[in-house]
Amino acid sequence: MNTYIALFRGINVVGNRSLPMSDLVGILERLGCERVRTYIQSGNAVFWSRRNTSKKLAEEISAKILERHGFKPAVLMLGVPELEEAVKNNPFKTLDGKALHFFFLESHPKTPDLDGLRALKSNSEEFRLNKKVFYLYAPDGIGRSKLAAKVEKSLGIPVTARNWNTVSKLLAMVKAEQ
Repeated sequence: MNTYIALFRGINVVGNRSLPMSDLVGILERLGCERVRTYIQSGNAVFWSRRNTSKKLAEEISAKILERHGFKPAVLMLGVPELEEAVKNNPFKTLDGKALHFFFLESHPKTPDLDGLRALKSNSEEFRLNKKVFYLYAPDGIGRSKLAAKVEKSLGIPVTARNWNTVSKLLAMVKAEQ
């Protein structure tokens, strides 16, 4: 049995692309996923599956949501080792879980424009790119960050972001099942 963490991009944001978590649980269970648990309404799920190909499963989940809810969200799937590595490699130690953000990348960026991001960075912000995770420490808030708004474009690949509080909770959910 494989444990997966599914991060859904752009659902339940300001009333758009509505997907109740109870519906998401049902969709995942109909696709053969077990022990499905969700965390907050922005689209985070932890579950077990017998499947070894997370990419195909992500595509099936997205297609089922399109079929039932009329939109097709991007679904980024992580295994437990990937989530653990992202936490282990976090370069910023902070007690403010809302100031630290993990941008999970669909793949390794081939030609990231890190100089462009440095030019957008405020004095209080710091960032690091490590493999398939872009870390952003934004103590003045991510909503005010010019850098945060340009991460995806500057990296050239799809991303989905979660703050430290959410990442920590997802890791705790996974650990509770092991």
